Amino acid sequence: MDTIPKTASASTNSSTDQRNGQTWDTEAYAINGRFVANLASDVVALLAAQAGEHILDLGCGDGVLTEQLAATGAVLTGVDNSSTMLAAARRRNLHVEQHNATALPYHQQFDAVFSNAALHWITGLSGHNSALAGVYRSLRSGGRFVAEMGGHGNIAAIRTALQATLAPFQIDAEAASASFFPSPTLYRRLLETTGFTVQSIELIPRPTPLPTGMESWLNTFRNGVLNRLNVANRATALANTIALLEPMLRDADGNWMADYVRLRFHATK
Repeated sequence: MDTIPKTASASTNSSTDQRNGQTWDTEAYAINGRFVANLASDVVALLAAQAGEHILDLGCGDGVLTEQLAATGAVLTGVDNSSTMLAAARRRNLHVEQHNATALPYHQQFDAVFSNAALHWITGLSGHNSALAGVYRSLRSGGRFVAEMGGHGNIAAIRTALQATLAPFQIDAEAASASFFPSPTLYRRLLETTGFTVQSIELIPRPTPLPTGMESWLNTFRNGVLNRLNVANRATALANTIALLEPMLRDADGNWMADYVRLRFHATK
């Protein structure tokens, strides 16, 4: 039951989040994670971007949604902490900057801040308090913060399976992944404590098809946990996790589903 330290991939297409060892490979993400942007139509509609508005896309990734928002005529600035994701966004001719979400440098520069599937990667209450304070400072008076993230109960079956299969290797999968999936009550409190007025906030169950399967999802979105294992133990953990999940998340035709639950909100300064 050997483990190995978290290390960054040698690929020029990947970078590692030092908080949880999660590696973002742009090619793998484009293949296995494109559904994240494809299923964002409701939160994009809630933002209702207008031509001429200055909008910050927080956690812009490879810029797929940033590009979509810029097509409205809004002036977009994308922010991410992954250098490889930002390189992919720049290939789309987008204006992007590298900053940690907990240390945003902006002051009353934006009419809106938008975020999709990024905030749940910020660790703990203190991290979210810092991020929300930075978003608040970034907005002009009357500006809006529209976001969607993993919410309470998100990927519960997957997380439970990982916890069970990694326990024999002395790995706490929940602690290692360091994800943050809050309830609407908790996140409303964080937003209001920061100074925001919450216009709407809701928890949305969204079972999500995984076109490339569960193993590809695990290797893309939970590699920071799995990379703690040596090659043989990683293969064992993957096989055991998939076996546990198959009765719940794979249908009779062999199609995989992830038990996503999203938290979507609209708050104003």
